[in-house]
Amino acid sequence: MLNGKITPLGERYMPDLMHEFVTDFMTRHKDQPFYLYYSLSLIHGPILKTPDSKEGADANELYDDNIAYLDKMVGKLVGELERLGLREKTLVVFMGDNGTARFGAGRGTLDGKPISGQKGTMLEGGSRVPLIANWPGTTPAGKELDDLVDLSDFLPTFAVLAGAKLPEGVKIDGHDLAPQLKGEKGRPREWVYVELNGKWYVRDKGWKLTRDGDLFDMSNAPWDEKPLTKGAGGAEAESARKRLQAALDELNPAAGKQVESAMGNAEGKRRKKANRKGGRAARRVGAAATHGAGRPEKKAGA
Repeated sequence: MLNGKITPLGERYMPDLMHEFVTDFMTRHKDQPFYLYYSLSLIHGPILKTPDSKEGADANELYDDNIAYLDKMVGKLVGELERLGLREKTLVVFMGDNGTARFGAGRGTLDGKPISGQKGTMLEGGSRVPLIANWPGTTPAGKELDDLVDLSDFLPTFAVLAGAKLPEGVKIDGHDLAPQLKGEKGRPREWVYVELNGKWYVRDKGWKLTRDGDLFDMSNAPWDEKPLTKGAGGAEAESARKRLQAALDELNPAAGKQVESAMGNAEGKRRKKANRKGGRAARRVGAAATHGAGRPEKKAGA
């Protein structure tokens, strides 16, 4: 699909076509402020060969090739910004949209240790993703930030950097990250909210509380999430439970419209089929660039 029209790919490689489209967009708008949401198709399944893959590459080699080609595409994007003279005027934010899927989850490690869970789960591996912000001359080079960051933070952050007004009469859940992007302390959020297929939780730096009232000690996350029964964990755990429950009560997710995802629908069908047979069923990188933000000022990592 290209500009609303079905366009045959032919022999072209989709990531290359996407890069050409992005380059054309930035070239046409280089003299204007712009926001570009660039949702790369890599490295979503199925894991296929890239133009740089060797003949006969096995599954693990193809997985590595896809990651390498993703990195190549990001490099080409940055190269185009430099060619257009926009590098110092543009905030680039790179992040994942969900955890690693099952075909790569076994290789999803941090500091050499496997992460708890994977894509489609309510564990750390399902929602905790890399986030990198780069804006030469504005974002502090090489700085790591331990603040909690939520996708809802993008709207107020980009609005502030672009000098745009947020809609009135609407409660904005996101927190402005512009100060952190400039190396300042800012006002870090106390908790983040995650929801998937009718399940949800709130999480701060040390604890997680689910829809069902299950409390987890997250002191060793993302590698381990320790469940605690009610009454266990002492006063600190009880304080965390009350604090996070208050956040859930304020959000009141149950009162909102619940929309089951395609994954959820497929899962439901699998379970029904398994139940009919008497069995038991065991059972989703984007880079964005914001340029010219009102004599500009895009985003920090967590």
